[in-house]
Amino acid sequence: MKVLNLRCGGEHAFEGWFASEDDFVAQLERGDIACPMCGSSEVHRLPSAPRISVHRGMEQATRPVASEAGASGTLPATAMTMQAQWLRAVRHVLQSTEDVGERFAEEARKIHYGETEERGIRGKASREDAEALHAEGIEVVALPIPDALKGPLQ
Repeated sequence: MKVLNLRCGGEHAFEGWFASEDDFVAQLERGDIACPMCGSSEVHRLPSAPRISVHRGMEQATRPVASEAGASGTLPATAMTMQAQWLRAVRHVLQSTEDVGERFAEEARKIHYGETEERGIRGKASREDAEALHAEGIEVVALPIPDALKGPLQ
């Protein structure tokens, strides 16, 4: 199993796991690899250094630390941490809310006015619907969900 450091055209860094180098190249050529943040299939492999276990009694060699300028081709640790936290938050929202789809504005109003039980919901609303909900005192938050998180997670 090869674990590769990848980056999309939107500068999002992520890992990809592949059976071999040939498997990575084949998936890349078919356009099967997409960024989990934005869904972009413009993906590039970043240079990486493997972790090597030298000896049981000796410490493992570690990956070189990238400078904040990203000289080694990796994102600064703070950007990686923020990206990971954002993905965790999106996954939490997906797991703890009900998807009501296009009925979002209607369901939000029903909950707000006590016509149905209070629960966390998510769905789609036009900008006009979101503004109308806000004018009625119903708070909504726009949360872009990457296509990679919309289907089953692997």
